[in-house]
Amino acid sequence: MRTHADLPVSLSRDSVAPLTTQLADWLRRAMLDGTLAPGERLPSTRALAAQLAVSRTVVTEAYQQLYAEGWLDGRHGSGTFVADMETPRPPRESPYVPAPPPPPADWIDLTPGRPWVRDYDRAAWKRAWRKAADLPPGESPDPYGLPHLRELLADHLRRARGIAVGPENILVTRGTGNGLDLCAQALLGRGVRAGVEDPGYHVARTVFAARGAEVVPCPVDEDGVIVDGLPADLRVLYTTPAHQYPLGGRLPIPRRERLLAWARSTGASIIEDDYDAEFRYDVAPLPALYGLDPSRVVLLGTLSKILAPDVGVGWLVGDAELVSGIAVLRQAVADRTSGPVQQAVATLLERGDLDRHLRRMRLEYARRRAAVVDLLGPVCRLRGDTAGLHVLAELPADVMPALVGRARERGVLLDSTERHHHGRERLHGLVIGYGSASLTDVRRGCRILAGLIRDAQASFE
Repeated sequence: MRTHADLPVSLSRDSVAPLTTQLADWLRRAMLDGTLAPGERLPSTRALAAQLAVSRTVVTEAYQQLYAEGWLDGRHGSGTFVADMETPRPPRESPYVPAPPPPPADWIDLTPGRPWVRDYDRAAWKRAWRKAADLPPGESPDPYGLPHLRELLADHLRRARGIAVGPENILVTRGTGNGLDLCAQALLGRGVRAGVEDPGYHVARTVFAARGAEVVPCPVDEDGVIVDGLPADLRVLYTTPAHQYPLGGRLPIPRRERLLAWARSTGASIIEDDYDAEFRYDVAPLPALYGLDPSRVVLLGTLSKILAPDVGVGWLVGDAELVSGIAVLRQAVADRTSGPVQQAVATLLERGDLDRHLRRMRLEYARRRAAVVDLLGPVCRLRGDTAGLHVLAELPADVMPALVGRARERGVLLDSTERHHHGRERLHGLVIGYGSASLTDVRRGCRILAGLIRDAQASFE
């Protein structure tokens, strides 16, 4: 085993490159030329910082960057290791960025995108799966999804989103990603231009690019996608009007109407990701784009945030002719949603268990959202706190790297706006997710973060 002193790293404080960048570059070269072998353990951040006579933050941020690029692997309780160099690694600009290793269980995870899955009605869950197990397996999957579930989803959308649809307008997917891919196959092709919000949901960029489309970044502001200036040659525009990801805006009615007018005049289709529409605080619901013009909009929904990502059930709502075409395409590529899972979800809907769970979680998330606003509101500007499971804490660009690193040293995981931009980062801050941490941890993590923000602000005064 290589000892810490065996790493002949040389950093220059006279260089224009930051120490973190120098260290990350040196480690990359060492892994490429074999100085560091696959599977080899690296020194701890504390040990390497002491060896180099630099702050621990320098080493932590360099390791974080290399984790994100796929050069390093983490093993809980064992340390940091060089990743297998034989495994193909995407280039740095690729949208397929490997996720960092999971954090220790006692860390506070304030990153966005995940709900609370540890509080559910176990009796209802077991009942739904017993009902699914009583039914025989199907021999020919329906590409639309189970007819009974589609009827129940039509009723759910009528009650929850005010959308009048029939089963013929609904196709049961495995979630938003699957729905996006089906839309991309049906509506796009090689070289066809597809607009995606910038900053926005990176999965949409990934899916469209994988289907050969030319991805066009479309700027957003604090209210959502900016309609003025949208290119006239887009075939598709992906948007999150209920709670823009990651800035948190709710697209106002006048802008929704202008967006639909743009789609009608250009012939473009709008893919409406109904992200976080179920969770709102102190504000009235806004109508879905689909409800305003079903001929131009495809609406995507999922149970990932309502129930759990592991369920793997969502829906695609559109014009009956388009949905029929997508069903034919889906059958041709042997894509399907699990029948037993659909049966279980149908039972949860039929008995009202899903609605009860949703009402309970709205109250729980409202408490966590209030804690975030109370603790972080006094120290920074918050956006997007009227809906969803995340808020944006606006902060200066020059404090972000150190702030994320210091929070991690204190056991708090944070996400910045950087990875959500398609091009140049125009807005800086932290995307604070309060879905997957307990109320106690949300409070504790926000207190730590508020103190770090105050320290950062004081250092610039």
